[in-house]
Amino acid sequence: MNSIFIVDDDPITVFGIKKMLKPVAGCADIQIFQNGKEALNEIQERVGGSLLPEVIFLDINMPILDGWGFLEELISMNIQQPITINVITSSIDPLDLEKWYYYKARCPHTLNFKNKPIFKIELADLGYINVAS
Repeated sequence: MNSIFIVDDDPITVFGIKKMLKPVAGCADIQIFQNGKEALNEIQERVGGSLLPEVIFLDINMPILDGWGFLEELISMNIQQPITINVITSSIDPLDLEKWYYYKARCPHTLNFKNKPIFKIELADLGYINVAS
């Protein structure tokens, strides 16, 4: 694993994800972003040069650019390298799950859905096992 992005404005969630990643993912490049805009800017800078993230943990509700806006922009970038994107949320709104299905159908990358709090990071979350639809 070369690069992982955590896109979440909640420091407790970020801390927990980083702690859970240590035993399952040997990765020196773990980048933290407070919103989707910051993460997209970094991805745009890395296209054609630096390593793109292989895994993204993406919160839905963030300031400036939320997770859905991030996904919309990422899909439009037409990136060929596969990325495993873990949408993480504390939302209990059924519309968020419907949006996930909508983006899952459109997104060329693996798109997983996880509720907060996250208690365990599994190999499928890192793209090692293809998650069934």
